[in-house]
Amino acid sequence: MSTAPMKAILFGATGMIGQGILRECLLDPEIESVLAVGRRQTGAHHAKLRDVVLPDLSDLSSIEADFAGLDACFYCLGVSSAGVKEEDYRRVTYDLTLAAANALARQSPGARFLYISGTGTDSTERGRTMWARVKGATENALLQMPGLEAYMFRPGYIQPVHGERSSTKWTRVGYALFAPLYPVWKALFPNYVTTTEELARAMLRVAKNGGGKRILEARDFQKVARTSP
Repeated sequence: MSTAPMKAILFGATGMIGQGILRECLLDPEIESVLAVGRRQTGAHHAKLRDVVLPDLSDLSSIEADFAGLDACFYCLGVSSAGVKEEDYRRVTYDLTLAAANALARQSPGARFLYISGTGTDSTERGRTMWARVKGATENALLQMPGLEAYMFRPGYIQPVHGERSSTKWTRVGYALFAPLYPVWKALFPNYVTTTEELARAMLRVAKNGGGKRILEARDFQKVARTSP
């Protein structure tokens, strides 16, 4: 089990999942530093946190030197596919992700790249559902990228438990309305329902120690989270 101090970079720390991961990283004594990269500041203040604001996340040249010496990248950036053209969705989902992964591979060979995907992702890249195809293409490219140890996390429904909030208004409203039903959904669909804490702890454990599976469905990372100290 890894006990050496780790340095991590986090993309999407202001989103609901990213907030959960940032919280666990800041609480974990084995995480030495966290570089949070996004379009706006996290608003968090901690001795081991450094915020970097990049209006254009397609150009990482100004911070690529900061990728050197990293142990792990938590990649949580994403956008809803609703009403979005495939080329625009691919630009955010595939292009931005691969830009970050390539920078990490160049500067920190062997680092672990932990990617937030989703239940239903299409690894064949040939299905009818646009977002699933693009996510599948992104996963496949990451898994085949030399110089990286990549892991895909495919959550279904995620319940925020420590005040994490979605940056999208309609999503926040939905969570507020359906939060009382979480125990019911958890009982009926235990393999598809998780919490921000459970997901973040599983990702942190894999970032430290690696794992057998490279694609983790909800039931897989739930098991990993339960074995976390």
